[in-house]
Amino acid sequence: MTRFHFAAVAALALAGTAQAGTLTVLAPDYFGSSWGPGPAIKQGFEDRCECTLDYRTGNVLPRLMLEGPRLQADVVIGLGTDELLRARQSGLFAPHGQDLAPLTVPVEWTDDRFIPFNWSYAAFVYDKTRLEAPPASFAELIERDDISLIWQDPRSSGAGLALMLWVDHLYGEDAHRIWQNLAAKTVTVTAGWSEAYGMFTDGEADMVLSYTTSPAYHIAEEDDDTKAAAIFDEGHYFIAEAAGILAGAAQPDLARQFMDYILSQEFQSMIATANWSYPSALPRDDWPQVFRDLPLPEQAIFLTEDMADDRRTPALAHWLDGMTR
Repeated sequence: MTRFHFAAVAALALAGTAQAGTLTVLAPDYFGSSWGPGPAIKQGFEDRCECTLDYRTGNVLPRLMLEGPRLQADVVIGLGTDELLRARQSGLFAPHGQDLAPLTVPVEWTDDRFIPFNWSYAAFVYDKTRLEAPPASFAELIERDDISLIWQDPRSSGAGLALMLWVDHLYGEDAHRIWQNLAAKTVTVTAGWSEAYGMFTDGEADMVLSYTTSPAYHIAEEDDDTKAAAIFDEGHYFIAEAAGILAGAAQPDLARQFMDYILSQEFQSMIATANWSYPSALPRDDWPQVFRDLPLPEQAIFLTEDMADDRRTPALAHWLDGMTR
């Protein structure tokens, strides 16, 4: 069955089983905001299910862990790949029951609890007007002394955590030396992505930790091609955001329909330019042209959740060691 045939069949099945009710989705703040993908997804799903979709927004994993079985939601969306182990170990999620054949992510994904809805790679984005010759590898970035950086704290930022695990994967026990070197180039380390990226666009550094997809926003929305992601020879750290059904869902049928919807062509076609990331279940030929024109790393660095969890504590120790020397 082709992906397009699968999507069409899923859409018909969804329409045929529509029911009244309210589906509650726990999502990150950005997702439910007026500029995020949430409003269009809400409208699209409500048109199919003849139901109401309500978002509860906030910091997803902490709320999940704090409220546990008391959490008033049917579906959780926006969990990062490096958070999935803790979410899984909570015992709060039910099998999603989806055929994952439509997925087009660049790694093998066989998870029966969580479905990725978008993905990208961690990358250092640079300003072409400030940096004419970007580094072509992590090794070159380390060696050069003419580059200023802004990036995020791995203890409070998903992107920062990705960078920490990326460095750990590449350099292992020598990672503390890499952090010491990066610290010397660093203007500041911020708590989150928005602050870091805003400082970068204000001209406070040559490069900022972000994603390979970030330049698409500037090109499509601002007609500005001065921002680009530096593509490194060693490969880039793969990041996805995923969704899952809560075992205690008050609306399990609507929750399953929503998981169907995530893999539909309609949902996936919204993700690129509403979330500025790659859609997880569309072939590259169906991406918007601005995304197809972006350079892609030749190698995806993907740590399974067990690998990421095993390396988190020693990687953090190396980070602290290098940053405080």
